[in-house]
Amino acid sequence: MTNFAHWISPEVMRTLGWTLLHFIWQGAALAALFAAAVAACRSAAGRYAVAVATLVLMMAAPAITFTWLHRDLNPAVRSGAQGAFPWVGIAAQHVAAPSGARAAEIRSEQPTAMLWLVELWFLGVLVLSLRTAGGMLLIERMRRKEIQPVGRELYLRCIALQLRMGVERAVRYCGCQKLDAPAVLGWFRPVVLLPVRALMGLTEEQMEAVIAHELAHIRRLDCFVNLFQIAAETLLFYHPAVWWVSQRIRAERENCCDDEAIAVCGDAMNYARALTLMEEWRTAPALMMAANRSPLAERIVRLLGLNGATGRTRMAGLGVSCVCLAGALLAGNAFLGVAHASLGNSVPTKQQQENGVIIVRPEPSSAKERAPKAGKTAPAATPSEPAPNPRPAREVEQQTPDEGKKQSYVEAMEAAGFKNLGVDELISMKVQGVTPEYIKAIRELGLQPTAEEVVGMKVQGITPEYVREMRKIAANPSVEELIGMKVQGVTPEYIKAMHDMGFQPNADEIMGMKVQGITPEYIREMKTVDPNPTVESLIGMKVQGITPQYAKEMRELGLKAEAEGLIGMKVQGVTPEYVKEMRALGLKPDTDELIGMRVQGITPEYVKSMQAAGFKDLKCEELIGAKVMGVDAEFIEKARKHGFQNLTLEKLIALKHADIF
Repeated sequence: MTNFAHWISPEVMRTLGWTLLHFIWQGAALAALFAAAVAACRSAAGRYAVAVATLVLMMAAPAITFTWLHRDLNPAVRSGAQGAFPWVGIAAQHVAAPSGARAAEIRSEQPTAMLWLVELWFLGVLVLSLRTAGGMLLIERMRRKEIQPVGRELYLRCIALQLRMGVERAVRYCGCQKLDAPAVLGWFRPVVLLPVRALMGLTEEQMEAVIAHELAHIRRLDCFVNLFQIAAETLLFYHPAVWWVSQRIRAERENCCDDEAIAVCGDAMNYARALTLMEEWRTAPALMMAANRSPLAERIVRLLGLNGATGRTRMAGLGVSCVCLAGALLAGNAFLGVAHASLGNSVPTKQQQENGVIIVRPEPSSAKERAPKAGKTAPAATPSEPAPNPRPAREVEQQTPDEGKKQSYVEAMEAAGFKNLGVDELISMKVQGVTPEYIKAIRELGLQPTAEEVVGMKVQGITPEYVREMRKIAANPSVEELIGMKVQGVTPEYIKAMHDMGFQPNADEIMGMKVQGITPEYIREMKTVDPNPTVESLIGMKVQGITPQYAKEMRELGLKAEAEGLIGMKVQGVTPEYVKEMRALGLKPDTDELIGMRVQGITPEYVKSMQAAGFKDLKCEELIGAKVMGVDAEFIEKARKHGFQNLTLEKLIALKHADIF
């Protein structure tokens, strides 16, 4: 504390401390004015401009206050700021100044108190400055180590979009593994970062929209405004109004860029879907501006026009802001009087002692001057709020019937039977185009879908006509079955074709057939091999890749071409070539033996080696048994070297089982 005393004079410290205290009521007053102005603004651009102007005034207010308080000869300071604030001057006349002894005591105590106040302020500024420096170091590290140029095709698309938006600055486009949503970094050499996840997870139209959002930040020079916000938050960190106004600037900035992105791409719903996807990908440093900044729900509600309740709260917010403004000005006037006394002005222009209290008032020069002042100050003693403009009131009264006829989306959904819906459910239904008429038509068909199910039906394009057509063929499909069949592309024509082929599949079976690509042509060809296939066998054969050609070749080789046998042979890799090779070696395996031989890994080479070892007339089942026990040509040769000559296959299997060698 003594170090600050050596660096800064006590008068400057006292003035700086009072400046910080004065900003409490000044910030509250500016915030109240800001709330009233925002209530009157309809566009995001207008609200953004008002918010930035308010933050500039908040930064300017302490500087002006410090200069004003530091000028000892300023008469406004000596008179309790009556001249500076004539519209609240009457209140200053009733601020009680301390007596001479008490004033001296206050002045002796205040250097220490003000020094502590200023030191705490300096400490807060230092901590927030270190936080900002850390963020800048993180961004610089990302710029140097974690970005790489994008591909040529994507780069050309970005350049074309940049030209469409009229962005003339040189912009780099790079990929980044660490981020999960497009973002902008850099003030003088901006870089648009395109994360790999966004490139893979978004469609071309969605990607173009979020890149347009980032280019809008660059065109509007939002990075410099963001830097100014960080400076304001650092210097005036102790006032909640500064953080609130700054947060509103960020929110309205994102709204402005959203509007530009939609103006370029033209599809608000598609852009809302992109924002929804990126909400879960939120990993961008605070000094960067990413497409998924600002509360997602509020942005999507605004994009889709669901914020109908905003107008109903505008007048209430306006009234509250007026009350806060009046309170802030009265508190500020009291602060000015106390500051005047503490800064050493112990000789008032006139003193009157009334009931033991010293009243500080400027001395009028004549009775002529006193008369007008009394007339001017009388209304101020009982301040009242200005009467509302009668014209807007009449306009509201005239608009009320029209507004009563217009039903909001939320009210329409409640009327359709969907009450107590959450924000996410409302957004999903609005994005997918779910209307009360659609819900009514679906419910008239006897279906009672939930909010999630009705969104799924709308996404898949399930119309009342589709439901009616499906019911003519399928027996009362449920909502889940309708969605599943629509997802798999099941049409009424497809089901009718299956019926004409002699099949009566249920919903699950028809979806399985469609998933596997079973067509009427496939069934007709398979019926030439197996005249009576079932739905399950058809699905199984299609899953294993059994073609009519495969079944025909197996049948020509004399094998049973029924579905079960075909599936078993195909699963084990039995091919027509394998069958021909085994038959060329003198074997005549049937379907089951072929499957068993293939399961045990019996190859033509194994059969040839066993025949070369003297076992030329082995049957298929003997070969399978020998292979299972591990009897091969090498084992037979080893047994013969130990003197076991002319052993039968059964003896060799027993010898192997006894583990003699």
